[in-house]
Amino acid sequence: MIDMAVRGDSGRVVARAEGGVKWTEAFEELGPVEFPMLWALTPYGDAVFNQRQVPLLLAELDRLPAACAGDWVSHARELCQVVERGTHLYLWFIGD
Repeated sequence: MIDMAVRGDSGRVVARAEGGVKWTEAFEELGPVEFPMLWALTPYGDAVFNQRQVPLLLAELDRLPAACAGDWVSHARELCQVVERGTHLYLWFIGD
C-alpha cells in the first residue's frame, strides 16, 4: 500500500489521505511518456510532487486506465487541492 500525505518544507504533515494506493501490476504498464508523473510511483519508494507538478498529475488522473482506478484517485485530487492552495507544500506518495 502506498500512503499519501501533504507535507511542508519542514516535513510536517499538513494533510493525509484516509486510504492509500493499492499497488497492482496495472501500474507497471503506465509508460513514462504518457504518464510521467504516475510512472514515478513505486510500491517501495517515495514520490514527491510540488505545486508546479500537481496540474500534470491531475491531468494524468483524468485519463487513468480503469485497472489503476480506485478510491485513492479522489483522495489524491483532494490532496492536490491542498498543495495548490498552499505554499511550500508537497504531495508525497509513500511506499512501504
